[in-house]
Amino acid sequence: MVTQEQRKRQLAREKFLRQQQRRTAARRKARMRNSVIASVLGVILVGSLALYTTGVLKDDGDDKANASATADTTPSAVADPCEKAAKGKVKTATWKKEPSMTIDKAASYTMKLATTCGDIDIALKTKAAPHTVNSFSFLASKGYFDHTKCHRLTTNGIYVLQCGDPTGSGSGGPGYTIPDENLKDKSLKDNVYPAGTIAMANTGQAHTGGSQFFLVYQDSQLPPSYTPFGTVSESGMTVLKKIAAAGESTGAGDGAPNATVVINKATVTKS
Repeated sequence: MVTQEQRKRQLAREKFLRQQQRRTAARRKARMRNSVIASVLGVILVGSLALYTTGVLKDDGDDKANASATADTTPSAVADPCEKAAKGKVKTATWKKEPSMTIDKAASYTMKLATTCGDIDIALKTKAAPHTVNSFSFLASKGYFDHTKCHRLTTNGIYVLQCGDPTGSGSGGPGYTIPDENLKDKSLKDNVYPAGTIAMANTGQAHTGGSQFFLVYQDSQLPPSYTPFGTVSESGMTVLKKIAAAGESTGAGDGAPNATVVINKATVTKS
């Protein structure tokens, strides 16, 4: 007999697949539109808008989450548990190709996300996901994540906080993609990403990760298609749960977090 919880997970997975299909169709239309514009203007459009989307749950263009991600829409009835963001501007640089490998694949690395809600420390899986860790090391060194908002909180079906998009729209990226890695990680049992996992978002297609990532604050059932590349510390989990407890803006279980979650600074350090 199928339990209510199993049925809930099944519906969430079905919704996930439908939304991935819509996202793929939207990207195809965007590419066609950009090709027409390029032919008229005689220029090559450079950017990553149509190259890379969130890869978690649904396209941000389906509702008003975009506006929520780029503006303070915290309802007055919800107390914001976080502090004001540090002064500074989001950087908009992009690169044409994945950065060359500069990390020591045999060494241990950690990442610290100093956020307005508290520090989130992460032990990175360098050996299992070297391309991913190398990319994050590169982007962090360029200040790419600094002053960026975590634009999505999902509280129904799956339980994740999504970050890493300088545009705050869910469609931004660094201009390049990295290969999927570590999809058979021993932590992923029965297609469940356990609480404390940090994994790459993608477009739903293979090898389309860029800069967006999600932090799992409660066990979440997802296809093993998202590179797991680190584990959040116990103190970091406390921060994530505080953010989750404040809820999200739509009331439907998927939207901009009510908490003002801004990454003041991201650093990757060799241990």
